[in-house]
Amino acid sequence: MSSNQDQKNAVLVGIQLPGVTESELQSSLQELTRLVTTLGYKVVGQLTQKRTTDKSLAVLGDGKLSELAEWTGGTGKVASSFVKKKHKAALKFVEKDENGNDIVPDANDLGFEILSDDGEYEDEEQIESSEPTEKKKNAQIIIVDTELSPSQLRNLESASGVTVLDRTGVIIEIFSRHARTKAARLQVEIARLTYVAPRLRETGGGEDRGGGGIGGKGSGETSLELDRRRIRDRIKELKTELASIGNEHHQRRARREQEISVALVGYTNAGKSSLMRAMTGSEVFVADKLFATLDTTVRPIVPETRPKVLLSDTVGFIKKLPHDLVASFKSTLDEALNASLLLFVVDASDPSFRSQLEVTQSVLSEVGATEVPRLLILNKQDQLDEEQKNALAQEFPEAIFLSTRDKADVLMLREKIMGYFESDMVDEDIFIPYLVQGIIGDVRAKMRVLSEAYNELGVTLKVRAPKENIENVKKKIEINTPRRR
Repeated sequence: MSSNQDQKNAVLVGIQLPGVTESELQSSLQELTRLVTTLGYKVVGQLTQKRTTDKSLAVLGDGKLSELAEWTGGTGKVASSFVKKKHKAALKFVEKDENGNDIVPDANDLGFEILSDDGEYEDEEQIESSEPTEKKKNAQIIIVDTELSPSQLRNLESASGVTVLDRTGVIIEIFSRHARTKAARLQVEIARLTYVAPRLRETGGGEDRGGGGIGGKGSGETSLELDRRRIRDRIKELKTELASIGNEHHQRRARREQEISVALVGYTNAGKSSLMRAMTGSEVFVADKLFATLDTTVRPIVPETRPKVLLSDTVGFIKKLPHDLVASFKSTLDEALNASLLLFVVDASDPSFRSQLEVTQSVLSEVGATEVPRLLILNKQDQLDEEQKNALAQEFPEAIFLSTRDKADVLMLREKIMGYFESDMVDEDIFIPYLVQGIIGDVRAKMRVLSEAYNELGVTLKVRAPKENIENVKKKIEINTPRRR
């Protein structure tokens, strides 16, 4: 986080496309504000515009580019402009000054048709979203609430005179700062390099890095081409290294496959890490920041249950999550894919939680976790009034209301989880001869023992567990029981 002295001021830019309501636009900008604040910038203003597309050369129209320049001290003009010729004959009217130089009249006088940067006519009343005129604070960075192409970034920086970031760049930067484990750092670095590669700019004037050499064809690589090749090579190295770590994760997951696992999934800052800490007693990092948790944490529920239930915390989701980051974190999200049960955690006090829930479901479908059973957790119920609770209870009758600050709520959720798994369990007696070693400990670790009875030959345990687990234990007992001659 930057100190107040060197903290940069940021202006947010939102594009309202057809089909996007004003409330949806403002919700997205509020979320972007939190992302930018997490990076350490201070948001001093925002600028919005209705547009038919966000693919135009400078994203914004000429009027808004000029308004943006008031915040940054830029020219408000993209370095290169475009006009469309209407009459070839108009060129005959170019006059000469006293020194013989061309005098180029106004384009409209020559019959040119001025176009906006996206080839559409500007209609200020229809497109511009008006804001009251106020004294603008000096801003050192512009952040646009959409993903920009390399040329759009260059054009906006040309018009504003300051650094421009898009939403994807902001999210990747936050991920880079918050990744702690080696796997997470590798995943973020792959996503960052994939994002950066097409946005590299020639820094050396485009000169060649050496000639073609013997047998070569023409000049050698430019500095830009060489940098991009190095990035491709580096991404390949990172993916190889990540694959080896992924194999280790797969082996650990395979060792846990006989145990019951529950994965917390949901929007970033919904309270998953707070719930993880409350359910497991582990010192999971908790902060009121977006993407405070990027690394998967797996801990047993406490007080420890029989059979043992493992709880895992996963990376939070967000609207417009860059596809490369979803792909990079697939190994992390595999915890959700391989879980016995998913807990969809949402912040019930957030008016936009329904759309956040849709984002969670969409991302999980990308990793193929749509068939995993799930429970909906309406978190932060302590911030709701009775009327809100009643309305949500009618809308989501199967949901579990919870506050991680209330120990009774946490205990209730623990019982709900155990009740869910025990509904598919059976009660059965297992006789274990004294001559068979190691079975009793295995049974106590993975099954709920309801009663015990001893005789001269062994112990009979009445257990509650999945039928498959019971059959596996019985086979082990049969295999390890010495045969009488």
